[in-house]
Amino acid sequence: MLQDNFGRQFHYLRLSVTEMCNFRCNYCLPNGNECDTSKGNMTLNEIHTLVQAFARLGTSKIRITGGEPSLRRDLIDIISMCKNTPGIEKVAMTTNAFRLKKDVQRYADAGLDALNVSADSLDPRMFAAITGKDKLEDILAGVEHAIAVGIKHIKFNSVILKQFNLGGLTQFLNYLKTHAVTWRFIELMQTGDNASFFAANHVRGEDVKKALLAQGWQRMVREKHAGPAQEFTHSDYLGKLGLIMPYSKDFCTTCNRLRVSSSGKLHLCLFSQHGLSIRDTLSSGDIEGTCEALRAHLSLKTASHELQKGFTGATKQLAMLGG
Repeated sequence: MLQDNFGRQFHYLRLSVTEMCNFRCNYCLPNGNECDTSKGNMTLNEIHTLVQAFARLGTSKIRITGGEPSLRRDLIDIISMCKNTPGIEKVAMTTNAFRLKKDVQRYADAGLDALNVSADSLDPRMFAAITGKDKLEDILAGVEHAIAVGIKHIKFNSVILKQFNLGGLTQFLNYLKTHAVTWRFIELMQTGDNASFFAANHVRGEDVKKALLAQGWQRMVREKHAGPAQEFTHSDYLGKLGLIMPYSKDFCTTCNRLRVSSSGKLHLCLFSQHGLSIRDTLSSGDIEGTCEALRAHLSLKTASHELQKGFTGATKQLAMLGG
C-alpha cells in the first residue's frame, strides 16, 4: 500500500485522460481551451502500465477524469482495461455527460461502476449561463438512461456560486426527494486563472453545512473508497447530499487519492507546485520502475494544501486535472 510520511494510505487514483473540454464553465474554462486538439496524452499502453503499477501498490479505485474524458476515442478501451486489472475493484468516471445518452450502454458493458455528472443548475437558462451549453435536458435524460442500464452509483456535482446558483439550492433538494442519487455541492476553489471570479462567487461550505443540518440532514459514516465529501441523509428524501469543502479545517487529513495528468505527471495534490514526470517508465512499459518512482515521489507529499493563503500551485484551471 502506498503510504506517505503522515500515515495516509492511497488506494484511490484520479486518472486524467485529456485536458480538453467542450464546455466553457465560467469557473473553469470561460474562454474554452487554448487549442482544438489535445497534445501529449498518454497512450493506451502507457495508461496500462500506470494502472498495473498502481494496482500492485494497493490502489483499488480509479476515477477517469479530464477535461472531458469522453472526448477520447479510446475511452471504452480505457474503462475496460482499468476494470480488468487485478486489484482494481471500482472504476468511476467524472463527465459533463454530453455523450452520456448515446454511450452509457457501452460504458456499462465495459465495466464502469460509478458515474459523477457535472450539473451546476437545474434551471436550463442558468445551466447555459454557467456552462456555455444549452444541454441540461440531454444530460438529465442521459442520467436516467444510466440508471436504466444498471449503473448503480450515480452522483451529481455542482460548484456553488454566489452570483449564479446559490439561490437554486431548493431545486437541487426537490430533485433529491424523488431520485435516489447523491448530489454533491463543491466549494469554489481559487485557481491561477480565476482570482476575481473567486472573490465574487466564493461561498463557505461550512455555511451551507450549517443550513442543511438545521433542516434535519444527518451526516453519514465515511466509506473506505470515499473521496473528500461529507455525505448526509434525510428521512424525507430518497437521495443523499454531499459537501466538498476544501477550505474547511483538517480537510487534508483524510486524503486518500493521488492524481496523474493526461501527460503522465504525478500530482501529489490538486494544488501541487508542479507535476512529477513518470512518463519514461510508462513509455517503456516498466511496471516495477513505475512503482519505484511512485514510492519515491510520495515521500515529497506535504501535510496540506495552502489554499487558505491563496496558494494555487501549478493549477491554472481545474480542467488540467479534473478536480
